[in-house]
Amino acid sequence: MSVRSFAFASTGALALVTAAFAAPVLKPKLGAWGVDFSGMDKSVKPGDDFGAYVNGNWLKRTEIAPDRTSAGAFLTLRDQSERDVRDIAEKAAATPGSDPAVRQIGDLYASWMDTATVEAKGNGALKPYLGRIAAVQSKADLEKLFTAPGYAAPVDIGIGTDPLDPEHYAVGVTQGRLALTRDYYLNQGAKFDAIRAAYKAYVVQIGTLMGWADAAAKADRIMALETAMAGEQWSPAQRRDVKKSINPMSVEELQKLAPNMDWALMLDAQGLPGTKRVMVRETTAITALAKRVDTTPLDVWKDYLAYRFVSDHARYLPKAFDDANFAFFGKTLSEQPEQRVRWQRGVEFINGALGESVGKIYVADHFPAEAQRQMAELIEDLRGAYGELIDKAAWMDPATKAEAKAKLAAFDPRIGHPVSYIDYSPYVVKRDDLLGNAVRAEEFRWTLSLKRYPKPVDRTLWSMTPQTVNAYYSPPMNQITFPAAILQPPFFDPAADPAVNYGGIGAVIGHEMGHGFDDQGRQFDAKGKLRDWWSPETGKSYMGRAEALAGQYDAYEPIPGTHINGHLTLGENLGDLGGIQAAYTAYQRYQARHGKAGPRDGLSGDQRFFVAYAQIWQQKTREGALRQNLLSDPHSPGAYRVNGIVRNADAWYKAFDVKPGDKLYLAPEQRLHVW
Repeated sequence: MSVRSFAFASTGALALVTAAFAAPVLKPKLGAWGVDFSGMDKSVKPGDDFGAYVNGNWLKRTEIAPDRTSAGAFLTLRDQSERDVRDIAEKAAATPGSDPAVRQIGDLYASWMDTATVEAKGNGALKPYLGRIAAVQSKADLEKLFTAPGYAAPVDIGIGTDPLDPEHYAVGVTQGRLALTRDYYLNQGAKFDAIRAAYKAYVVQIGTLMGWADAAAKADRIMALETAMAGEQWSPAQRRDVKKSINPMSVEELQKLAPNMDWALMLDAQGLPGTKRVMVRETTAITALAKRVDTTPLDVWKDYLAYRFVSDHARYLPKAFDDANFAFFGKTLSEQPEQRVRWQRGVEFINGALGESVGKIYVADHFPAEAQRQMAELIEDLRGAYGELIDKAAWMDPATKAEAKAKLAAFDPRIGHPVSYIDYSPYVVKRDDLLGNAVRAEEFRWTLSLKRYPKPVDRTLWSMTPQTVNAYYSPPMNQITFPAAILQPPFFDPAADPAVNYGGIGAVIGHEMGHGFDDQGRQFDAKGKLRDWWSPETGKSYMGRAEALAGQYDAYEPIPGTHINGHLTLGENLGDLGGIQAAYTAYQRYQARHGKAGPRDGLSGDQRFFVAYAQIWQQKTREGALRQNLLSDPHSPGAYRVNGIVRNADAWYKAFDVKPGDKLYLAPEQRLHVW
């Protein structure tokens, strides 16, 4: 079960008598009290388009950088995080000192920046990796190669927390990743036809750069294979069905389900000999994809593997490969005019390969202990707010409420950074071998999983680095995690007005806690075990609310002809809706302790709360990237994370005097409430 991220993602609260929520001593970084007034467009009526009211001027003046597909609050903080990590990397490359971890960071970054060596090696860098593909002479050889880190496969074998026994790891089998999002192969229409034609031209270009004499013919066969696999795979919305996606089987049962692949052979090649039990995700897809291995000629598979290896690793190859990859995936697919500069992509590389080594330095430089303390207090206030909401939920029966409150009490919050960091010392980094460094990073990650597999689940592990601007919830762990880099304005500012912190990071905390009770997370109990702890009537009532929310979002059409998929985005939308309800309740708890907030710059405390919430969703996205997101991203676009949520919040109507006739107005009986 994957983690649930925030972005594009106990009872009894502690008294918040801290510097963060008393009269601020420090000056807020945004405006006089934590919100950038210059971004607002007060000519827009809040009830007609609240997102434009709060962010309209920002939208008008903001140009998406030519090397970006979007702009917004998340990207602004990510840019700063990149600059901070660049400083770490450049210092490490120039003066590594005696610390082996710092030397690794410096050597890896230097290998990325040394384009002269990459060009000098040319296609020769590919020889050992393509040689493994050329050496395949049988189906057994092919199946073994499918398991090798760095190579594509129709099905993937991995290791993760066992959803039926969250104290232990399980081996999982899932459909493999295609080069494109599934729907690009299958959807009809001129736009998708044009993308497929451009993609085929890209496959030909990569084949030509590799030295294929018959690149066009091979591209036809590769396209046919990928399209067939796409038709056999489950859609992103189907994959969200937890119960259908968790299918424990013996290896013998898996062999009967998908007899066209030798699963014992593959598990042995994967480093998992003697495996007795596996968790199978997309059952019908696994059957069909395994059959596809038999019905597709061996030479076509070899061409596909060669193409995918080169395409997937194009950024680590000479400029001609890198440029071709960006021209399609960046310019054509995402409509991004320019490639990001070299150092920015290098930061992404070292964050992926040595993320926690970098994060350890980042935390020491950029994360004060006071922020961690204040976040802990905020989390407890949100926990108390959820307790109130559960108590007041008339649609929940007492037994289900008791289970819900037990899960709430068991929430495990992690703030800022891990308590211990990954040891990367076995990972071999060479300054003159960029592609090798990339492949060895993939191999290191798999080896690390293998080392953990026989042991009990390590609850201290993180799925994001401290320098990541995001947050997440893990259902099997029942953990909410807030990396250091997101704990900055507009999300969190110790000097800001309390309404701003509750509407910003408070809504983020509420969102992540809400994932524990969304349509997927609610199926896991307090210990993270997949178990139906809801009474039938209460479960039916909850899912009725969820289906109604999915229906609301299905109606939204960000691009003419392309709607939001209300079921694909349902978990995140439920997280947003429950999160704002809980954050608003938490803000009222704060005011009950410290007195009702008076107006500031003509805005009441409740108005400031909702303005702060909307400001964190400043977002502007290129159409191509937006289309990709609508097809595969479980998060709704930023504008709909504002308008689609506040129109269901009763307090918002009162705060901004929203009346019938306003474009966002919903009659009280049409408003949806998770709690």
